[in-house]
Amino acid sequence: MFNTVEEYLDALKTEMKDADPALVQDAQADAREYLSTALSVAREAVPEISETDALRKIVEEYGMPEETASAYREVERRTSPALKQAVKSGSALGRFFGVYTDPRAWGALLYMFIAFVTGVFYFTWAVTGVSVSISFLIFIFGFPFALLFLLSVRGLALLEGRLVEALLGVRMPRRPLFSHQGMKWFDRLKALLTDKATWLMLVYMLLQFVLGTAYFVLIVTVLSFSLSFMAIPVLQGFFMQGAIYNNGIRYFFPTWSYPLFVLGGFFLWTTFMNIARGIGQLHGKMAKWLLVSE
Repeated sequence: MFNTVEEYLDALKTEMKDADPALVQDAQADAREYLSTALSVAREAVPEISETDALRKIVEEYGMPEETASAYREVERRTSPALKQAVKSGSALGRFFGVYTDPRAWGALLYMFIAFVTGVFYFTWAVTGVSVSISFLIFIFGFPFALLFLLSVRGLALLEGRLVEALLGVRMPRRPLFSHQGMKWFDRLKALLTDKATWLMLVYMLLQFVLGTAYFVLIVTVLSFSLSFMAIPVLQGFFMQGAIYNNGIRYFFPTWSYPLFVLGGFFLWTTFMNIARGIGQLHGKMAKWLLVSE
């Protein structure tokens, strides 16, 4: 039998050692919240009861670690993934042009657009929050402010994880990390400061600004070139405007080159779609490494 909640959580983690880390974090967060809350209620009802005796009854209702692990695996198996994996074609050429039917590519492309906005917001929030928190620590209200800021970082990390799972198809935590409501605010601040997950989340927020900016520049650049190539036949054939303008003189490409420009623009964008799909998979792995605590 388990003497403390931590012993139960360690046993649960051992039972789920081969499961997805995000699933393990969700299972541990739910178990910690349930056991801690039930233990507090039991002690309030019967103050003289020991933690071991109270925990024994609570575990009987909640389930042993192996039962809990089995239940979470079953739910995960029945839950449809946020982004289904596309069926790969047999040939390399089919996989290359089949990127347009792959939801992972479109999801990654949309995420790269959104990452620019979220990156700017995360960077501003992180830098402002850290600098203001450090500045306010000389006042007594600086500690509650720092606590609220670190809690907001946890919340933003959870929201970012949901965005990553929805668009990149990478399993991310769906439960917030449990924080006991009965703890004093100074103890909660100390726990957040000593938890490496908090600092990894801050690192992710700073990296998102750099990566989001790079993603946005890359998309705009490639899209501009692709559309420019495909627009040359329209520009010259219908509007009689030369594709190149220099020193007041317009230069025209020959008519026979029109199909080459269209195919070149299409090929360039198709290549980028394949690259974007790979970028999305790499970003998802980075997000899981930095935002999953277990």
